[in-house]
Amino acid sequence: QVHLEESGGGSVQAGGSLTLSCVASSRTDSRYPMGWFRQAPGKARELVAVISLSGGNSDYADSVKGRFTISKDYVKNTIYLQMNTLKPEDTAIYYCAARSELAAGSGNIYRSVSSYNNWGQGTQVTVSS
Repeated sequence: QVHLEESGGGSVQAGGSLTLSCVASSRTDSRYPMGWFRQAPGKARELVAVISLSGGNSDYADSVKGRFTISKDYVKNTIYLQMNTLKPEDTAIYYCAARSELAAGSGNIYRSVSSYNNWGQGTQVTVSS
């Protein structure tokens, strides 16, 4: 269906910054509502940030509001996650997701893991104190 290729993970000290990228590709070259989720060891996968098909709407987990920014390059079919002021509790595998099921509208955003049917392989982010 949709292939998602993530990049940009790594190791940083607390207070540092990283930018993740995710390129979506498919036979139809369609655009999708997309998002970033993360999963720490022993924990469930959780929302980080999501963005609408058009890129005009977005939402964030409370824990990252004011520190992380999600954006979309519609032409390149790529989303980004700019992460600033990183904390050790941000350490996790970060997954890119895309919803290729029928979307209600180009401005809709989807906050739950179950709303997405396409996932990247994940990229590790490690923040040391």
